[in-house]
Amino acid sequence: MATPHEPKQDRSRATRQRLLEATIDCLAEMGWAAATVAVVAERAGVSRGAAQHHFPTREDLITGALEYMFDTRMDQAKAEAQTIAGVDEGVGRTEAVVAGLIESYTSPLFKAALQVWTHAAADPVLRERIVPLEAKFGRIAHRRAVEALGVDDTDPVAHHLVQATLDLARGLGLADVLTDDSARRKEIVQQWSATLHSALFAPS
Repeated sequence: MATPHEPKQDRSRATRQRLLEATIDCLAEMGWAAATVAVVAERAGVSRGAAQHHFPTREDLITGALEYMFDTRMDQAKAEAQTIAGVDEGVGRTEAVVAGLIESYTSPLFKAALQVWTHAAADPVLRERIVPLEAKFGRIAHRRAVEALGVDDTDPVAHHLVQATLDLARGLGLADVLTDDSARRKEIVQQWSATLHSALFAPS
């Protein structure tokens, strides 16, 4: 919580972050309908006027939350990459990368984003904002996966296998929304990792 002695810019940044985190929590826990500016502001512990100072419209707030979600996920991916770097080359490392990608789609961040995607499908104004963001996020996520796996993305086979892994991860994330799918997911991670590693790294 900001204190009166903190610089105004720092307090403003802290308020903005609380609003973004509260938006993600509201979306993930209560759904789209509940994630209004008023509810988010109350959850963040700020006035509605302060919230609208940072995000004049609900669309601004939601868009900002999506960008914050993605930045948070990328920070997590960097931390995971440092851990994976210590894993010996081989199928174990490939499995660690695949597991990290898939688990990222079962987090509250994914569940919050799913609420936005679902609503944007029926809201042309929101969709116009979200589609370019998602395209950007997809490109960066693909590049991060390529780097983590250590493959040559100019190879069409490698490119499509990485994308298939991301698509698989998203599908498994959807399967986990209503029920705990962790046991089945673990088996799929192991099987897909072995298949992927063989396809990417088997001697030609």
